Amino acid sequence: MTGTQVAKVTESCHPEYKVGMHVVGDFGWQTRAVVNADDPGASLWLEKPYIIPDFSGLPLSLALGVLGMPGNTAYFGFLEICDPKPGDVVVVSGAAGAVGSHVGQIAQLKGCKVIGFTGSDEKVKWLVDELRFDAAFNYKTTDVVEALKQSTPEGVDCYFDNVGGALSSAVISQMRFRGRISVCGSISSYNADISKLPQAPDIQRTVLRKELKMEGFSVKYWNDRWDEGIKQNLQWIKEGKLVYRETVTEGFENMTKAFIGMLRGENIGKAVVKV
Repeated sequence: MTGTQVAKVTESCHPEYKVGMHVVGDFGWQTRAVVNADDPGASLWLEKPYIIPDFSGLPLSLALGVLGMPGNTAYFGFLEICDPKPGDVVVVSGAAGAVGSHVGQIAQLKGCKVIGFTGSDEKVKWLVDELRFDAAFNYKTTDVVEALKQSTPEGVDCYFDNVGGALSSAVISQMRFRGRISVCGSISSYNADISKLPQAPDIQRTVLRKELKMEGFSVKYWNDRWDEGIKQNLQWIKEGKLVYRETVTEGFENMTKAFIGMLRGENIGKAVVKV
């Protein structure tokens, strides 16, 4: 099973990887791995194992979250594609996840009004009370269009899309002229029967009429700037401007339980397994 992990180097024949170092790699669901660092094979996003820099005493697990791939997904995927301006209205779906919660906070740092959609009242409370989103809604119990009309009657400038489906179609219908959409994921269809994919209203007319920009991306596009994102996110954490949360499951034997729980939306922030 594919998966990214923080691992400790216990033996090495490679000059760059010293015994005792901690690295991030796509080593799969296993407790031991033998890896050719110069040619690690199939990878989700890394060209080679990434040596974790000094996190100033912060947990190494953050290399899987706010100081790793999800953090850089938020940093580059939002700033480079949505190009937020002070005063912009930003909507984030999947807003209580590792990426969504991070995007919302970056948007605040850039002077934007932030509205989040998530799947439980507990998550709504976290987004508003702790992350200081301007507004947040449980999409399961709220009419998305009405919620947006009430919270941001002026319309939406930027949409960071983690879910796709009907929710995203509703958000896109409320966007302003020349709005920007960053497509990061499509959670609504990940577990769908391929013959019964979720139906969503047509968005093409809205995209055309309002001249919207909609772009999908993979974070590996910015591999040559990887350290930039890590350093900036680390600085924001040190300055108290970026808050993170992890949902930690103990025990390798509970990997499957943690994975299924994440797909069901049971986690807040990054879901990790401590082995």
